[in-house]
Amino acid sequence: MKFSILTRERIFALSLLTPCFLFVALFAFYPILYSVYLSMHKIILSLPGLGRPFVGLDNYRALFHDRIALHSFINTMLFVFTTTFFEIVFGLAIALVINKHFMGRGIVRAAILVPWAIPTVVSSQMWRFIFHDKYGLMNYMFFGSDTSAYTAWLADPGTAFIAIVVADVWKTSSFAGLLILAGLPIIPDDLYEAARIDGASAWQQFRKITLPLIKPAILIALLFRTMDAFRVFDLVFVMTQGGPADSTNVLQFYGYKKIFAEGLMGYGSTISVMVFLITLIISVFYIRMIGMGMFQEKGR
Repeated sequence: MKFSILTRERIFALSLLTPCFLFVALFAFYPILYSVYLSMHKIILSLPGLGRPFVGLDNYRALFHDRIALHSFINTMLFVFTTTFFEIVFGLAIALVINKHFMGRGIVRAAILVPWAIPTVVSSQMWRFIFHDKYGLMNYMFFGSDTSAYTAWLADPGTAFIAIVVADVWKTSSFAGLLILAGLPIIPDDLYEAARIDGASAWQQFRKITLPLIKPAILIALLFRTMDAFRVFDLVFVMTQGGPADSTNVLQFYGYKKIFAEGLMGYGSTISVMVFLITLIISVFYIRMIGMGMFQEKGR
């Protein structure tokens, strides 16, 4: 009787999990495997008569010798590390502020999440107008009505990259703050009270109590933000189109141009596979760090 009840429970659990597994397999694993398949073939959309000749790893070899791809990879890494750093810093500050008890805290929390709730295409268009060289708010803030001193922010390689970083940090810092906020309420108030009795300053309390105990939450925020930053596309597409002089050209946008502008489906898929592999390696590294941190906390 016990065996039959256990078997029925397992069958019932499997019936509940099967649709989830099928959904993930259909919309996650299959596109990844198909992209790997395409990356090993030479597919040119403008030459349908060419077919799909198998080229093995030739596309990957060509990618490692592609100077534009290398430049796009450097831009991507620079964008990822710059944006995630500032988003974690600002997100931590946001989380510390909204964790305090004050009048209107609920309204403040809702207002802080507004930038994250705005679609990326809409916020990108807004920031493109802000950095516009003729009627942008940024020029007006720095130079007032002196139009002769106005700067073409999105036409200069240095300032164009800064512009997309600012736009991304503005939009997603609140999301990082929301993730970090989840780790603050679990810190016992007794620790802060004991630290104050021992004469610890606010900075010492933050450095010795708050920061170590919210480390897993910070790593989770870092994981999500790093994965999302590697997939940046719409921000670059709307604001700069990868220019000027490829200064904001990232891997995802470069892959898009190869597939849809030049019709190189196989080579563009190779770029997508490389982005996936890089993201996977970094994600596994972060997850191991999170697991080690939680294990150490339990050990204490």
